[in-house]
Amino acid sequence: MVEAIRWEEGVVQILDQLVLPREVVWVPCRRSDEVADCITTMKIRGAPAIGVAAAMGLALAVRQEEAESAASLEDYFAAACDHMSRTRPTAVNLTWAIARMQDRFRQVQAEGLPRVREALTREALDVAREDFETCAAMGRNGADVVPEKARILTHCNTGSLATGGAGTALAVVREAASRGLVEIVYVDETRPYLQGARLTAWELAQDGIPQRLIADNMAAFLMARGQVDFIVVGADRIASNGDVANKIGTYGLAVLARHHRVPFYIAAPLSTVDMAIASGAEIPIEERAARELTHIGDIQLAPEGVDVWNPAFDVTPADFIAGIITEKGILRTPYWKSIADTMGSGGGGRRR
Repeated sequence: MVEAIRWEEGVVQILDQLVLPREVVWVPCRRSDEVADCITTMKIRGAPAIGVAAAMGLALAVRQEEAESAASLEDYFAAACDHMSRTRPTAVNLTWAIARMQDRFRQVQAEGLPRVREALTREALDVAREDFETCAAMGRNGADVVPEKARILTHCNTGSLATGGAGTALAVVREAASRGLVEIVYVDETRPYLQGARLTAWELAQDGIPQRLIADNMAAFLMARGQVDFIVVGADRIASNGDVANKIGTYGLAVLARHHRVPFYIAAPLSTVDMAIASGAEIPIEERAARELTHIGDIQLAPEGVDVWNPAFDVTPADFIAGIITEKGILRTPYWKSIADTMGSGGGGRRR
């Protein structure tokens, strides 16, 4: 299976997703700020993978020379956490992983630097292992609702490149394909960063799963022709009422799915749920550089100096969602209740 991130003693290896599928390049990170830079520049992306990367980056922080010489290890670690928290504001897995590493740091801080290093390394590896297991569980749960001979539409990249395992939405696709349920997967290109065309199409090709790439603006016509049976996408943050922030273009697909009566599912781990916010209106939406929209690589598409608005995410209201596929089962409407019940029974999301 494709990997997005690896831990090697003292080094975090990150697969550079900016150059896929043309090249396979690993970026070695020996410092916390190098991991943070990989997250900011989208060398690694996808909410669960960002969480794993943040945890590993903070495990590196206490291994740096500055951690030994700092007058206060607590202050140094706090600064590393603050730097990491400012990399990508929308994906809640980032803040969830940082909070988890902070909790572990506080638990062992008094035991000395060697113990802190050991404990934080183990915690980061646990975050990665648990995400691998979570992906597998989401795949099994989601495949149970995929119809036979399904023509599936997905958006952005939600596979191994975006997680520590088989993926979120792509874990569902992979498990459904292993059961012989998938006829074809339609892959939205996902403008402007083309995660679907560059990354999802590449992952599906590695697995030998039948696929067809389409431009984002073809999805409506495809549904109108009755050629989509099931839509599954990921999530970067889920509000306590079930509203979902995901890659820009997701909301449009949800509106189209409702009109054409196509089941529209979200697949996300419970760590993506943010119990601290009541609705999608409170989710911060990251806005990215104009160049991502005006250029593809070094090729300029738009006039010099054109005004650009480039939000990276949009919000899909809970009413448009047929179900939220998690590692603990499929949540159904009313989401405020199913989410609260699931989180109250040991779910791993962010709480107040």
